[in-house]
This record gives sequence, C-alpha cells and structure tokens, in this order.
Amino acid sequence: MTDLETPVAPPRAGPAWRRAAPALLGYAAVRALGLVTLAVWSAARDKSAHQLLSARWDSLWYTRVAELGYGYEVRLPNGDVHSNLAFFPLLPWLERAFAAVTPLSHADAGLLVSALASLAAAWGIFAVADHVYGRRAGICAVLLWAVLPVGIVQSMAYSESLFTALAAWSLYAVLTGRWLTAGLLASLAGLTRPVGAAVVAAVWVAAIVSFVRERSVPARTGAPGWRRALAMLIAPLGAAGYVLWVGRHTGKGPLGYLDVQAGWRNGFDGGYAFARFVADKFTSFPSALAGLALIVGVGLLVWLYVICVRQRQPLPLLVYAGVVTLLALCASSYFGSKPRLLLPAFPLLLPPALALARLRTSRSAWVLGGVAAVSAVYGAFWLNGSGPP
Repeated sequence: MTDLETPVAPPRAGPAWRRAAPALLGYAAVRALGLVTLAVWSAARDKSAHQLLSARWDSLWYTRVAELGYGYEVRLPNGDVHSNLAFFPLLPWLERAFAAVTPLSHADAGLLVSALASLAAAWGIFAVADHVYGRRAGICAVLLWAVLPVGIVQSMAYSESLFTALAAWSLYAVLTGRWLTAGLLASLAGLTRPVGAAVVAAVWVAAIVSFVRERSVPARTGAPGWRRALAMLIAPLGAAGYVLWVGRHTGKGPLGYLDVQAGWRNGFDGGYAFARFVADKFTSFPSALAGLALIVGVGLLVWLYVICVRQRQPLPLLVYAGVVTLLALCASSYFGSKPRLLLPAFPLLLPPALALARLRTSRSAWVLGGVAAVSAVYGAFWLNGSGPP
C-alpha cells in the first residue's frame, strides 16, 4: 500500500504509451468527429470553424496577452472594467513561445497548444484511472471525458485542456509517490487557471495525511518526508506568484486580483447568485424547463461525487474534484460557462467509466459512439450559437 492507501499498480508490460494507445486513439477519433461536424455545420451557416475555435471569447484575450502582454482593459458603459489581468499567464506564454519558433500566428499557436495539451490530459486521465481501477476503466474514462457535451472546448484555444493535463499528471504523481513532480505540476496548474487551488489542495491534503499516518505507524516506509514538505512548498508558488504580481502591478496589494475579477463580475458567493439564476427560471413556463434541467444537473454532480466517496476513491481525487465542483457552482461568474468550468473535474467520470468497463466491449462501444455523435452535433450547434464566453 502507498501512503494514500491506493493499491500499488503492478508492473506494466511494454511502454506506458503503448498501454495508453487505445485510449489516446479513441480520444483523437472523438475529437476529429467533433471538428469535422463543426466544420460542416459552420460552413452551412457561412461561418469559419477556425475563427470559432481560435478567435472568439476568451481566445482573443489569451492571444492579446501573448502578443502585447498585460495592461489591456475594456471599460463597459455600466462601469465594469474587463482587464486581461484576469487571465493567468501559462497559456499565453506557451502561445508566444510556439509563435516564436514556428510560422504560426499566436492564435494558431493557441490551437496547437490546446491540441497537444488535450492529448496530454487524456493520457493523464487514463494514467489515473488505470492506476486506480485498471486499463479498461482508464480507456472508458478518457472517452467519457471526450464525449462530454462541451467537449469541443478541449479543441479551442482555451486553457481547460492545459489545466486538466497538469492537474491529472500532478494527481497521478501524488498517487504514485512522486512528490516533487506533483508539486511542480501543481505550481504550473496554478499559473494556468484560478482553480489551480484545487490541485494545490489535493497535494497538501495528501501530504498532511501521509505525515499523520507515518507518525501513527513509525515503521511505515514511504517517500522521504523532505520530498513531501518540499512539494507542499512548491505547489502554491505558481498561483501565489501571479496573484501577488497582479497586486503589485495594480498597486492594490495582495487582494488586487480579487478587484480584477470583480470587474468581470466574478467572485465566490457560496452559490447565492447561481441559486437566484435558477430560481428566476421558474417565473415562466418555458424557462421553468431550463430551471428544472439545471437542478437535475446539479443533483447529478452531487450524486456522482457521493458515488466517488462510496467507491473509496483516493483522497487526492476526492479533494480535487470536490474543490473544482465547489468553485464552479459557487462562483458568481457567467452561468453559461459553468459546464466548461466543470471540464477539469474528471474524477467524477470514474464511476460511470467503471460501470462501462464492466460491460461487453461491443455494448460500451455502441454507448460511447452514440454519445460521441450527439456531443459532436451539440458542440457544433453551441459554438455557432451562444458558445462559451
């Protein structure tokens, strides 16, 4: 047993990439289906699929940071100030780096980063699920992540894929006792999105529990204590460094980043704004159906998390998924973006992945294939409509 009471995976035959190959090939096939569907749908509506993926909404803000750096802001008529300081720097740094060494524009470099990161995320999700539940569950977990209704975001020049890749591999490093790697990846995740706090929390809780168990069982042998302590020190440096830099840049001190987010009407209110948004849907009959769907959706998330606890998922996964879900549902951000904010919460997919893994291969393939087709159509419809802000 490891320090976290996770079964040590048996030695794997052959290279790790070969073991993960079916999951990665399946993931690439689902993403290709989504992109082809988007291209056809967009062409029929006289729109550019390329522009939808690389040059709308947050993609434009990331590209502007990559091209011009920080300091750009938009003042709205209602007094709100949208500053590009709200966007964490790792994705635009990578866009700038790829644009510098390739003929790609910054926007296309963002698409390349997203494509590579989404494959890395799929591999990381497979590695975690394979370690906990076995190869079949790992493959199903990756495919479930690919066929999520908002899975098209994984192919956009957004930071969700990059963050999920760093988070998944950090969690895998914790589960396998590679503490310094876990801390470094958690720090990079903290440079990618504010929800990097979820990865930091997972590393910290896992390390603290490991220390406590080691003290209660002195003969227990595990990773040297200094590695865990150093991982705890490294993990929050990325997010803390950027937040402190924003505070210094704005002249508003350590809480300056909160002011930046307030300009976007973002903040943590415990879910009050979201609850009011759902309640407002019941003021008329057609919108009441949407309100009911939102309640069912939240209930499904809670139900999945309860199953994760009952199935005794490793503590780092429970902490990470819980914090990601809590931050997504209890933030006062734009409500249409909440499904996208939940994309990194992949441990919630492990219970259905385990159930699919127990089915015959042909039956699970039919289920996943059907859902992939629906997801591809929905993604094309979504991006050609309101899309993700």
